[in-house]
Amino acid sequence: MKTFTLAIAMACAPVLTQADELGTLNPEELTWGSILEKAERGETSMTTCASGYMLTKSGKHDEARRLFLRCAEAGYTGTMTWMSYMENNGFGGEYNPDASAEWDRRAAELGDPVGKFNHGLNLMRGHGIGQDQDLGRRMVDEAAEAGLEIAQRLQGADYDLDEVTPDADNWRYAPLF
Repeated sequence: MKTFTLAIAMACAPVLTQADELGTLNPEELTWGSILEKAERGETSMTTCASGYMLTKSGKHDEARRLFLRCAEAGYTGTMTWMSYMENNGFGGEYNPDASAEWDRRAAELGDPVGKFNHGLNLMRGHGIGQDQDLGRRMVDEAAEAGLEIAQRLQGADYDLDEVTPDADNWRYAPLF
């Protein structure tokens, strides 16, 4: 009986997370909080940065944005394209096509095929950036050359943007004049 009582007492005891000169006792692991804390300390990795996907898909857009920003600062191009997605959809901030296009441009300049594809689409549409059909097609071609299937699909459709964008989004890409 004494063992059982001790086990219950230990199970009900508060978890210590106090920091002292030896570090944090019983730190959080594998939680959103611990992932965000690592990123805030500048400890980014592919797995840490990829966690932003789960954050934004679970509706934690502010947290995802904070994580993606830290990871983008560290040079992870995949998080730059996610920041573009967030800006283009108003997740964790206002809808901002200019910022969205800028994130895609940055990822493209660093050689990311998805960034090149998205930057190419933005250029072809003139969405968030000045319209430039020729440069846009070159960006799509580079993404296709890198093996990005959706870019190859767009090439195969003779660059018809309706091939890769649902018509429900046409309102978004219409000229603003």
